[in-house]
Amino acid sequence: MTQNTAVSDNPPRSTLLHEAREIGFTLVVALIAAMLLRILLFQPFTIPSSSMEPGLVTGDYIVVSQYAYGWSTASLPCNPPILPGRLFGREPRRGDVVVFRLPRDPKQVWIKRVIGLPGDTVQVRGGVVFVNGAAVPQTRLGFVRDHDAPRRRVQEVRETLADGRTYVTYDGGPNLPGDDAPARRIPRGRYLMMGDNRDNSLDGRWPAETGVGLLPAENIVGRAEIVAASWKPGAGLFKPWTWLNLQWDRFLIPIR
Repeated sequence: MTQNTAVSDNPPRSTLLHEAREIGFTLVVALIAAMLLRILLFQPFTIPSSSMEPGLVTGDYIVVSQYAYGWSTASLPCNPPILPGRLFGREPRRGDVVVFRLPRDPKQVWIKRVIGLPGDTVQVRGGVVFVNGAAVPQTRLGFVRDHDAPRRRVQEVRETLADGRTYVTYDGGPNLPGDDAPARRIPRGRYLMMGDNRDNSLDGRWPAETGVGLLPAENIVGRAEIVAASWKPGAGLFKPWTWLNLQWDRFLIPIR
């Protein structure tokens, strides 16, 4: 006598629930890992303006080191007011390109270069930056077209810091707003930031009500490390037809 055993094509309900729980658990772990990676190590940002030209241009997709200067609430999503100060805080170097939360509106994330450290006295005269009475040496280079505004003619100027680090700035001409700024002594826990596109940057040369003022250390998010990729103006995440509108010469560029 032969006994036929029926085999069901549908797995038991308990098996489906078990697999659903495993998938859900895996997704939760992945999300937590991604969030921790974003908070503790690296975070991506997109450059929305021209204030750091020529080194950074609109559409650059950059990677920021979250651990370079330690952590503060500025490193967290939504900047929750949990604890003051910085955990394992380390001081930025003069010349570092830093991402930070704007003091007057912490929802805004800006990027500038560190020019003045705590204890420094910084002044700008005729477009030349003076730190503790000494001018930051400038080398006048050629005239070029502004990357983001080709009708604008600017001069490239190389600045060289005392430790030998160099970077290139844009000069839009003489006697422009920001070419002269009074001497300011930087107090403890504050930094003076400036954009490389000197005549197209609201920064530490202006008071906090209109520019950056003196940046508190706890507002720092991290150090800009590399341009991973760059999209042309008008491209966007929700415009799939623009995803390949890349600036192909701006891949994996170290930020100096």
